[in-house]
Amino acid sequence: MMSVDSQGNDNNIRPVIVVVGYDRTKALNRLLNSLANADYEGFHDITLIISLDKSGVTAVAEAAESFDWKYGEKIVIRRPERMGLKKHILSCGDLTAEYGSIIMLEDDLFVSPMFYTYTCAALEKAGQDKDVAGISLYSHKFNVFARLPFDAVDDGFDNYYFRFPCSWGQAWNKEQWEGFREWLKDHEDEGLGGNGMPSFAAAWGDSSWLKYALKYAISEKKYWLYPRISYTTNFFDEGEHSREAVTDLQVPLSIGKRKDYCFSLPETSSAKYDQYFENEGLQYESDIYGLKRKDGALDPESPFYSSEKLNIKRSKSFGLSLRPVDSNILFNIEGDGIYLYEPVGKQKITARETARLERYFYPGLNRKKIMKLIGDKMKRII
Repeated sequence: MMSVDSQGNDNNIRPVIVVVGYDRTKALNRLLNSLANADYEGFHDITLIISLDKSGVTAVAEAAESFDWKYGEKIVIRRPERMGLKKHILSCGDLTAEYGSIIMLEDDLFVSPMFYTYTCAALEKAGQDKDVAGISLYSHKFNVFARLPFDAVDDGFDNYYFRFPCSWGQAWNKEQWEGFREWLKDHEDEGLGGNGMPSFAAAWGDSSWLKYALKYAISEKKYWLYPRISYTTNFFDEGEHSREAVTDLQVPLSIGKRKDYCFSLPETSSAKYDQYFENEGLQYESDIYGLKRKDGALDPESPFYSSEKLNIKRSKSFGLSLRPVDSNILFNIEGDGIYLYEPVGKQKITARETARLERYFYPGLNRKKIMKLIGDKMKRII
């Protein structure tokens, strides 16, 4: 629980808000307006830093300079040279050395009214835990690797834990950021593939800082604290790293006013997920989405769960009915949808059926809707 004294003043955790911008005036204005309308009751003297990479778009700088911030000091940093996303993010993260803790928001985000209260409470609860690499304000509803919906099991807390770091609204304190920076100094020039790193992430471009944060979490066995209900959402506007605005990453925002949160720590959580969006709390390794198999990341000497029909021996099967998908294993649902496979050793694994998860996650799709979606996609490509 966040502590508040008898005069209503907050504790020492008062992160600076850092907005990261480049050339999207409309997006920046939208984010700043959401910040202006958020709830900061019980807090005072909140610093807002707007860091702008050099773009040549004067309207962006004008929007930052003219924005009226009523809750504390406003600082606009106009970078004299083009930094690029990775260098810009790292530079902004280094502000933790001066300010102690920060909330970082890229310009295509939008915040919940209670984003600040949530973040302060999460930093107070888990900020000093050695297994926690950072705080996410965003809550995933989409497995970005499998391109399928995602939900974490509910273990009674307001959060879950995830090896996957967040870039759509995140917070660090000085110690958390320094841990990542020290690791990066020794590993930035190394190859990122293998040793549990999803191949999709390893192939992200040179502008990605997130792939290094992911490798850090995997290598150092750290988690990110994620909220059950999101405190940011992502418009994914057209810009430097997106050809068009899409809604794939939009998630429901928490809009209810609350002061108390019930957070777990990693050792008390029954909802911990690995870098492949797989539940780490099952009896055996989980590869429900089949991504580990494709990456060659499964332990050949251990049993594993998968929704794929594979050419190897299985010892048990489960239904594909309950949601979220891993609940079928947790509750031992009978059926023919998820399988427990025996260790494969040196056997070559092949899959014999596709679209099983698609049918489970998208039950309302019929032939007419599928053809309409394909037609729309082709028009966009053309």
